[in-house]
Amino acid sequence: MMRNKLTPIIATLGLAIAGNAQADYPEKDIRLIIPYGPGGATDIIFRLISKEAEEHLGESVVPVNMAGAGATLGSRNVKDADPDGYTLLGSHDTIALSKLAGTVDYSYDAFEPVTLLTQTINLPVAHANHPVKSAEEIADYVSENPGEVRFSMIPSSTDHFFWVQFFDAAGIDMADVRLVGYPDTGEQVSALLAEEIDFAMFNLPSAGAFFEDGSFTPLGVAHPERLDSLPDIPTLREQGIEMDHSTSRGLFAPKGTPQEVLDTLADAYGKALEDDEVRSRIENDFGSVVRYLPGEEYQAFLEENEAALTAAAENIDFQN
Repeated sequence: MMRNKLTPIIATLGLAIAGNAQADYPEKDIRLIIPYGPGGATDIIFRLISKEAEEHLGESVVPVNMAGAGATLGSRNVKDADPDGYTLLGSHDTIALSKLAGTVDYSYDAFEPVTLLTQTINLPVAHANHPVKSAEEIADYVSENPGEVRFSMIPSSTDHFFWVQFFDAAGIDMADVRLVGYPDTGEQVSALLAEEIDFAMFNLPSAGAFFEDGSFTPLGVAHPERLDSLPDIPTLREQGIEMDHSTSRGLFAPKGTPQEVLDTLADAYGKALEDDEVRSRIENDFGSVVRYLPGEEYQAFLEENEAALTAAAENIDFQN
């Protein structure tokens, strides 16, 4: 009888303790899993914003690069982590693409969406010694060299999807190209520098320094308007290729993470995006746009994003 009387009290006390723990969040370092190697756009952007978010969280956000398995090694690590707010995922559209490719059996719904942060405009890129100097020349170059032109990509990731969409928009038969897989952006950069491949999809965070020193040639901008930081590079649409493409980066937590924790994280990262220096670097240095969508707004965005990717991927052979 005594046990029955005490049970509700103990349960209430437990809830109070849990509530206080959440109210005190965070009380230690937060691990931010980045499912790519160092140096790529995802790595650079999340490190930049997280450094500022630390000031509002009162604890360190420790980026951990966890590349491999088409960016799913990192996402699986977070999916299976304790939902306590101390292990997060910084990722993008590749979560849905991995499921579409059959690499994993989960998508955005396996996580708690914290907030969308940025959208980065993508570009087709060649090494400086390549004869192709604009995106509109790629189709003719492939036609003249069928089966020999090498396009790099991370299997089932954003750039894989980019190239398949580009081939369709530019009238290129996928049977005439060679898609070469790499584990992360850093290795793609090295391969293009070594001229082991002809083309890669990069953006300003991952390739801006190589545009400046002349190592890489940006061939077009997959956006309705030219980028302020690359004013002389025409859009793909200006070159007759009807295509826009960006990478939408956001923060995710394990399923079941308390709402109070999600709100604390979203608030801190939202404040980080208000910093003038952070915004300037995102927009001017990294060819990206700030787009802050927390909570339910991000959930709605992800549902629309996955529906669009699913429709566009119906005829994509991700195993090519």
